[in-house]
Amino acid sequence: MGILRRNLTAYGFLCAALICFTVFAWYPMVREFILSFQKTDLINPPTWVGLDNFKSAVQDPAFGEAWLNTVEFTLLALLCGYAVPFVVALVLNELRHARAYLRFVVYLPVMLPPIVAVLLFRWFYDPGPGLFNQVLDFFHLPPLAWLDSSSTALISLVLVSTWMNMGSATLIYLAALQNIAPELYEAAELDGAGIFKRIRHVTIPQTRLILLLMLMLQIVATMQVFIEPYMLTGGGPENATVSVAYLMYQFAFSQMNYGQAGALGMMLMLVLLVFAAFQLRTTREDKA
Repeated sequence: MGILRRNLTAYGFLCAALICFTVFAWYPMVREFILSFQKTDLINPPTWVGLDNFKSAVQDPAFGEAWLNTVEFTLLALLCGYAVPFVVALVLNELRHARAYLRFVVYLPVMLPPIVAVLLFRWFYDPGPGLFNQVLDFFHLPPLAWLDSSSTALISLVLVSTWMNMGSATLIYLAALQNIAPELYEAAELDGAGIFKRIRHVTIPQTRLILLLMLMLQIVATMQVFIEPYMLTGGGPENATVSVAYLMYQFAFSQMNYGQAGALGMMLMLVLLVFAAFQLRTTREDKA
């Protein structure tokens, strides 16, 4: 009777999670799939239009720019948001003092609501009294139009995204590093390996699966970038920061074309599914 009661409790918690996933994840995906083949304003009855929404989305002038910006943002984010947390985790793992305090400092940006963090950086990037231009002025360097220039706007968004999300990735890497057997490092040191050789021949092979998993999560997250261009640039200047997710928002809430927004969302989901399937297959082969 006690075993049955424990199992019922476990199934109860599992059902609650399944209900949440169904209502907030699976149902919206199914609804978006249906919506992508319909023309509707969410008020009048929808009409089926087949692939017309997909054709209209592809023919939109901002379609190509949105994909190029999203891919560029993802690649830049990999250079910053993927590599920097790993380096920070390596440094924290080598420290013997104040490690807990520094972990808290690194994770602190994650605790801020994204909107608050973005608004903070809006002040940093302000062309007048902004912090970054004040620092440049202190070093007698010319100010930059961080968000108002097509050459700097996208990288400015990447810096915001990296700062907001670095804490979680750093702690995950740090947990993986602390699970590496110390004997491996001791053997490498006895063989005369320096710090870079130890990282190359011990650290990276021992954390390979975590690195691959974080790579997949990083790409999936950055391909859906929305808050940064929405709050900081509005897709400008000259569509230099229009992302696929932001273009979906414009289709739905500026043009009131929900079917076209759903079609673009299905394209993005298909791309991410293909990448995720390839990444999972690669991970499975590494395990084997």
